[in-house]
Amino acid sequence: MQHQPKRRAFLKGRINRPLAMRPPGALEEEAFEDACTKCGDCATSCPQNIISFDSDGLPTVDLTVAECTFCNVCAEVCEPKAIDYADSWDWRARADDSCLSANGVTCRTCEDQCDQQAIGFKLQTGGRSEAQFNTDACTGCGACAAACPSGSIKFYTPKNASPHSGPNPEGKAKTC
Repeated sequence: MQHQPKRRAFLKGRINRPLAMRPPGALEEEAFEDACTKCGDCATSCPQNIISFDSDGLPTVDLTVAECTFCNVCAEVCEPKAIDYADSWDWRARADDSCLSANGVTCRTCEDQCDQQAIGFKLQTGGRSEAQFNTDACTGCGACAAACPSGSIKFYTPKNASPHSGPNPEGKAKTC
């Protein structure tokens, strides 16, 4: 099945624009764009300081700064309810070709930072090792990306998954 851009994306010239990483619990992209007032309350209240803004003034998450703790402070302060409570999202981590371990330099920083134990390493020839990510265990929190010395951790959404997982079942905030 081929990617079918939304009409709005087509009209705004955003056909091939990569999907923005919105705060956890953000509505689907089109609904989020309609609901978000660009007030900035989510960014100023984020205890991790990981929320910034894209060129349209909409909030995005930068996990190279710090990890997301899914504390839901952004959802609490979002008056238009463009962000709902969430305890995870559908973004997942993976390492690109610049990974130090894949290039023969001993590094396990991402594995050490992963509380979910979603990262392991498979030994290769020549003193190299390949990072292996368990997508079922990964929450997409970004602890690995924030700690990676080479900036090798990138995020993607698995096929058939929405990057916005919506509200958590309890509908209430976790403590930070």
